[in-house]
Amino acid sequence: MLLSIALFIVTLILIIAQPRGLQIGTSAVMGAIAALVLGVVSFADVIAVTAIVWDATLAFIGIIILSIVLDQIGFFEWAALKMARLSRGNGHLMFVYMLLLGALVSALFANDGAALILTPIVLAKMKYLKMNPVAIFAFLMAGGFIGDSASNPLIISNLTNIVTAGYFQIGFWEYAKAMFVPNLLAIIASVAVLWLFFRKDIPLHVDTERLAAPESVIKNMTMFRLSWWFLALLLVGYFIGDAYHLPVSLFALGGALLFLALATYFKATKPMMTIKTAPWQVVWFSIGLYIVVFGLKNAGLTTYLAGVIQTLSAQGDAVAVIGTGFLAAVLSSVMNNMPTVMIMDIAIAEAGQGALAYANIIGCNLGPKMTPIGSLATLLWLHVLAQKGVKITWWQYMKVGLIVTPPVLFVSLLGLV
Repeated sequence: MLLSIALFIVTLILIIAQPRGLQIGTSAVMGAIAALVLGVVSFADVIAVTAIVWDATLAFIGIIILSIVLDQIGFFEWAALKMARLSRGNGHLMFVYMLLLGALVSALFANDGAALILTPIVLAKMKYLKMNPVAIFAFLMAGGFIGDSASNPLIISNLTNIVTAGYFQIGFWEYAKAMFVPNLLAIIASVAVLWLFFRKDIPLHVDTERLAAPESVIKNMTMFRLSWWFLALLLVGYFIGDAYHLPVSLFALGGALLFLALATYFKATKPMMTIKTAPWQVVWFSIGLYIVVFGLKNAGLTTYLAGVIQTLSAQGDAVAVIGTGFLAAVLSSVMNNMPTVMIMDIAIAEAGQGALAYANIIGCNLGPKMTPIGSLATLLWLHVLAQKGVKITWWQYMKVGLIVTPPVLFVSLLGLV
């Protein structure tokens, strides 16, 4: 147990700190190799982990490739400008509309897509509107929060969703039905709590006339018009795939490559550059880190957590759902939600409480917002901001996250109950 925990902690520190520019996937693979050499996991465990995460990882890559192509077309910048113009200069309406846009992008293009694509666009617009640093901080923090808190509605909305749905064999439609109310409440609660927290920092009036016309940022009108039909058909494809029990990645990655081919045909993108910029390190990150986490399972951590879950379940549905959700949230905030979701999935299965998989997802999607290390999306978000010259300290982040997260998490879990 001690060896497994020590190996996990060292791997996680390397992933978060990225010393000398060490990539997250490289650190995770190093940890996985160490786990194999030290006997913490076996080759059979590696095969088991790969079987669990391959669909989720390939689907995630597909979603990000699709997001990158749409960004190159000008799709997301158009949407951001459209939302800003709809506010008609009202700073508080702009704040709410920006959150709703973030929720929509997160639902369809995953929380990591929202962090990578939408954050730099929002930051650029805030600076162009000459907002003061306090207002920019409010918009950025709120946008970063909604990316995770609204990433529950569809299997494709978060890597944790895909992993858990695959592990428990949850269909696309079955998942969407179960998460509709919890996600709706999470969005409403997020908007309300974030507005209450930042209301004094939001400008009353913003000169939106300074912004470019939304249509002016579209770089390829043919692909822009085609993208609406393509996204609608892709969503239908997910439901068709569900009916025939096909892997999500078949449509997510297959659809992304088809869209990339169309964009190449209409000269809207450079295919090799797009594929190169896709986050391939996430593939090695997912497999490597999960192998390290499997060592914790072998050491008995999941058995202990299964006992806790059984105790919670004995107290009734409400206690089981809320207790499991907060347990997953706390673990995610201190050890990252990617390893947490797998540990909790295994523990829930061992406890024979498969219905609590949804509570685990909500906890793993919302709980990470309490700390900067809680989720891959937050780490990507902080990295994007740092590249743009915006430094957010741990203290600045946590004094928002620790206050805002618990009430939103509680409301969302109540919706699941």
